[in-house]
Amino acid sequence: MQERSSRAVRLDSFGGPEVLDVQEVPTPQAGPGQIRVRVSAAGLNPMDWKMIADADTAALFGLSLPTGFATDYAGVVDQVGDGVTGFEPGDRVFGGALSRAAADFVVVEPDGSIAANEAYHTPDGVDDRIAATLTIAGRTASAALAVVGLGPDDTVLIGGAGGGVGVFAVQLARIAGARVIGTGSPASADYLRELGAEPVAYGEGLADRVRALAPGGVTASLDLHGTDTVHVARELGVPDSRICTIAGQVDGVPTGNGANAAPGALEEIAGLVAAGRLRVPIAATFPVEQIREAAELQAGHRVKGKVVVDL
Repeated sequence: MQERSSRAVRLDSFGGPEVLDVQEVPTPQAGPGQIRVRVSAAGLNPMDWKMIADADTAALFGLSLPTGFATDYAGVVDQVGDGVTGFEPGDRVFGGALSRAAADFVVVEPDGSIAANEAYHTPDGVDDRIAATLTIAGRTASAALAVVGLGPDDTVLIGGAGGGVGVFAVQLARIAGARVIGTGSPASADYLRELGAEPVAYGEGLADRVRALAPGGVTASLDLHGTDTVHVARELGVPDSRICTIAGQVDGVPTGNGANAAPGALEEIAGLVAAGRLRVPIAATFPVEQIREAAELQAGHRVKGKVVVDL
């Protein structure tokens, strides 16, 4: 029986978490080349609330009012459109649905050719809450690491190592064989060690603290927060070609964009999770009715790990 209406987080004006509401909406239907997913979990990322802050920013992502919220999702295929191959009702999937993942149902095109409008099979052993955290952060970390090309001879300085992208970047860098020095607050030191990084406090004097940790030098750097780590990396002699930013721009320094991640990056990350080689800390889960509280926590920059909304 088709459900005529279902829940979705919607906003009728741009702004912060206070504009988010759970509303009854017409249930979307899968058209040719599409699948419909019954969503069980949606993962939150800084991108989600940044792109709905105002009309100009939203327009850059092709969003207009009313619009939905959140991009990472996981769930089960429940409807398959004409021409779709490789997906059947009942298949567990995860992926991206740009600013509409926090909803009972999403419709996506599963060929994977467009970032944030996609579906991938969820491996056995990966639960939906974890799967719902992989797409944006995992793809962004993979793209940033591809820019600097880490190997076993590298020592990489990662700024913002404890954030949502940092969780993936630290572990992927370690899997590549690199030594990882990760910046964070003093309170996050144990958390960074658990991820596989050697912690170092950010702020004034960072370059000296890194020199003390790595007297042999740093060979690469990722700045996952802004641009402060870029300038420290340059001070430490890292060439611009081996520095990458994701949230700020510095002339001469390449940027990493998750939309440009290599084909297969997400499947590889999901496989690493399934094999127990990469873990994703879940900081908090909220029912969708508490979407404002979930967004406020995620936007506070103090959360260690990922925030997930249950549907």
